[in-house]
Amino acid sequence: MAYVTGTALLATLVVGCSADTGTSGSASDSKPGETAVAAAAPGKYQTLPDPCRAVATSMLKDLLPGAAELSEEQQKKVYEGTAAVTYDTDRRVGCRWKSEAPSSSHSLSIDFERVVSYDPAVSDDDRAREVYGKKETAAGLSSPSADADTKKSTHPAASATASASGSASHALTGPSSEAGSSKPENTDDTGSTDGAENTDEGPDDNLQPRVLDDLGDSAFLDDLLTRAGSTAQHRTVSVVFRTSNVIVTVDFTEQPTVSTVVPDSKELQEKAQALARQLVDKFSE
Repeated sequence: MAYVTGTALLATLVVGCSADTGTSGSASDSKPGETAVAAAAPGKYQTLPDPCRAVATSMLKDLLPGAAELSEEQQKKVYEGTAAVTYDTDRRVGCRWKSEAPSSSHSLSIDFERVVSYDPAVSDDDRAREVYGKKETAAGLSSPSADADTKKSTHPAASATASASGSASHALTGPSSEAGSSKPENTDDTGSTDGAENTDEGPDDNLQPRVLDDLGDSAFLDDLLTRAGSTAQHRTVSVVFRTSNVIVTVDFTEQPTVSTVVPDSKELQEKAQALARQLVDKFSE
């Protein structure tokens, strides 16, 4: 009788262990046909550089010519720049510089945005590509595969470009002009200009807002001439590029003190692009 009882007890223990193994194993939690979704790769950049130290002093001297007339102490203050106020410096930072000279004033600002995807199935790079694409679309630019005529016609300010075609300044007057007219201030009814050379040629297509194919992973340039107050005109050239999961924006503005002077598009574009290339190299370090 004792032998039978021991056997029954042993059998009970074996059954109990088998039942426990079948319910606690991780395999039982998976449903048939399901596969685990791998998390998307994180972005290349996990931090952002100090924007106020991202631009070499030699570059700032070229972009802010008015600072050269200041005292050494004042120059130092100008070149230090002013940091933008942001709520998360791991995600977004910026800096701004400004200088004034008797003939014109210049201002420069840069913005670094590190894009993070909160969707485990979408990588930071893919999310940054989406954010960049919206910026390009907002600028009225088409994809890199589109021809120049399409890019030009889709820009918000393109409809006003033709009115400035008689000006050697290649002005691109946008809808934000407070004058209410797309005709430059320095052009009279006969088509002559005051302080600007006349030409029969239209705007240089190479200076139009456009997609850039040799800067970072994706890039575009915007160029807008607007009016500040009742007289002065100012031109802002913006270069926006993406490198992995970071989007960089460079805004370079010139405002002459004389209302009849139009800032030169070619010079501003060349300097803004030179700075953008310097920043690309900095992120590559």
